[in-house]
Amino acid sequence: MVHISKWQIGVILVVLLAGLIFAAPNLVQRETAEGLPGWLPQDQINLGLDLQGGSYLLLEADIDAVIKEQLESLVDGIRIELRRVKIGYTNLGIQGEEVIFTLRDPAAREEARQKVIEVAEGMDVTTEDDGSVRVSMSEQTRRERLNDILSRSIEIVRRRIDETGTREPSIQRQGDTRILVQLPGIRDPERIKDLLGQTAKLSFRFVEEEVRPGDPVPAGAELLPLAASETTQGERALVIRKRVMVSGDNLVDAQATFQDNQPVVSFRFDTVGAKRFGDATRDNVGRRFAIVLDEQVISAPVIREPILGGSGVISGSFTVQQVQDLALLLRAGALPAPLTIVEERSVGPGLGADSIEAGKIASILGLIFVVIFMAVTYGLFGLLADVALLLNLVLIAAALSALQATLTLPGIAGIVLTIGMAVDANVLIFERIREEVRNGRGPVSAIDAGYRRALTTIIDSNLTTLIAAVLLFQFGTGPVKGFAVTLTIGLITSMFTAIMLTRLLVVTWLRQKRPQALPI
Repeated sequence: MVHISKWQIGVILVVLLAGLIFAAPNLVQRETAEGLPGWLPQDQINLGLDLQGGSYLLLEADIDAVIKEQLESLVDGIRIELRRVKIGYTNLGIQGEEVIFTLRDPAAREEARQKVIEVAEGMDVTTEDDGSVRVSMSEQTRRERLNDILSRSIEIVRRRIDETGTREPSIQRQGDTRILVQLPGIRDPERIKDLLGQTAKLSFRFVEEEVRPGDPVPAGAELLPLAASETTQGERALVIRKRVMVSGDNLVDAQATFQDNQPVVSFRFDTVGAKRFGDATRDNVGRRFAIVLDEQVISAPVIREPILGGSGVISGSFTVQQVQDLALLLRAGALPAPLTIVEERSVGPGLGADSIEAGKIASILGLIFVVIFMAVTYGLFGLLADVALLLNLVLIAAALSALQATLTLPGIAGIVLTIGMAVDANVLIFERIREEVRNGRGPVSAIDAGYRRALTTIIDSNLTTLIAAVLLFQFGTGPVKGFAVTLTIGLITSMFTAIMLTRLLVVTWLRQKRPQALPI
């Protein structure tokens, strides 16, 4: 254990140099770090919500609204299919979470059942002798759809927040219908709430121009309000056909841009959407084509000429911020379910600064006490261990920066704990060396035996703690994970500094001084 090969020395020096380089950006402001040359590391430690302030939002998905929408779509599908095969029915509609109707001819119930099964895939279809038919969701189907809705909602929420440039947001599922969102350092929480509160379901539909204000709304159409920016000509609502000509699902890109010095949103469809859009505009030149977002008409321009390129613009009396947000929503995609904010908390930067200051004081005091204890107890060897401890903190900062891990208040607690645990290995080694000296061994033999015989104990103790940290990370959430991350990193770096770095310092001193007795 006294002999250290050149390649081991090289590895130690490379690791220390890399640690210093990756930790260095944390010594300057973030703007300064981002201005460093591209070949230098620029990543800093990300601070969690409890350290830099921000917003905490608990969102709830309106699953019932989605189920109702799916049942309404199922009603339309059943109506079309039964008419196609000429099976008569009455009273087709929704009752609770079931679609029900009655066949005019009960003898056709088996044929009708097969056709409904084709339309209502994955749902239970029951028929009675009197011709009544019920279509309902099985418990498994409902659970699968609920999980799918929430998973897709989380993904869309993540895309929208990422588009705003928010660093290290925490987005987690909570229960069956809720999503927990933590946004550290957010400066405009109201804008984020507006973005998350919009479903952003986009569709292109035709305006029923023959219907005048006050006339009854015909079948297959609905009355939708105009956006505030579009009510300048006295219109407040338009009668829009329910049939969707092109859906927002066919969008592949949307960007905020300018046209005639006015902010607009340019969009582009995929191949299928481009064909549908081209066909609709080619066959309906001169008609108004409504752009509907979340059951509100945001624009209803007249088709002047066929639009065959698969792209277009959404114009109106928009501000630059509005077109940027609209483009963001369209790029991220529509939420499968409306989201409502059921709980909101804000953490001010002042509270975060207090937490950081408290963490600094705890870390510094812990470091000072450990340094003094090691120096007083083990003399020169203790001072060498203190040098390794300081470099251990540098390696922890470097690892957190390189991994872009988020440092939380429990994470700081993990670092403080690591400071104490980092010298555990050295204490075991130094006590073993003392024991060997008392048994009459010389300096070289005592140091060699101390490192060799303490190694197994060190590995066992750190390995058991590491297993606990991994389990905390795997099964914990939020702050618990932050604690587990710093604890894991600290264990790994302290093993390196205690077994490799401190041994290098001790052996280097031993070769240079060749002492007759050890100062320990």
